[in-house]
Amino acid sequence: MRIEGAVALVTGANRGIGLAFSRALLARGAAKVYAGVRQPVEFNLPGLEPVRLDVTDHGQVEEAAALACDANIVINNAGIQAGPGLLDGSFEGARREMEVNYLGVWAVSRAFAPVLAANGGGALVNMLSVASWRANNRFPGYAASKAAEWSLTNALRVGLREQGTLVVGVHVGYVDTDATVGVNAPKAAPTEVAAKTMDAIERDEPEVLVDEAARRVRAALSGPLDLLYPAT
Repeated sequence: MRIEGAVALVTGANRGIGLAFSRALLARGAAKVYAGVRQPVEFNLPGLEPVRLDVTDHGQVEEAAALACDANIVINNAGIQAGPGLLDGSFEGARREMEVNYLGVWAVSRAFAPVLAANGGGALVNMLSVASWRANNRFPGYAASKAAEWSLTNALRVGLREQGTLVVGVHVGYVDTDATVGVNAPKAAPTEVAAKTMDAIERDEPEVLVDEAARRVRAALSGPLDLLYPAT
């Protein structure tokens, strides 16, 4: 589909990948970009229209869908990493990860599905991760929430096909954001994630493998299992 002239909504748009998505949409000629943020009064970036949106608050989700009723691109970017270790720590963080990364995406997708249908089908984009596929004993709750989100993405792809909605899943390894400051590993730039996602939308491609980590692990789903269940 064409991004030029489109109207988009991005969740978690205040920084990192979400902000890169929002800027990339404007750069590709989007007519309007709604920026879903928790605190709209603190958000003031030229060209973006802030919308109060906590994806775990179903009232705010419904209000956002009513306000952004002209949207034909929706990007589910909001996400957190807050869970415990595999064998210790409170489960509260893991519950929050599921609420935001899985149920929040589901709530936004459900609320905006009829909006997209009314506006010609459009595109629904879910920001996933290599963690959707690769076992992770350091961040098991996060990985589980992303695996659930990937399953949901596939279900949405099937369920929204008849209304003409392109559903895009974006997979990447580490991204250079505030959340990965302490990670000593190769990182993709948020601008790279955004650019490759914009390309996928314009080419009607359902999956984005941003970096080598994503491509390698994706290939391992039908190959040797050592990448999915690493020794370290």
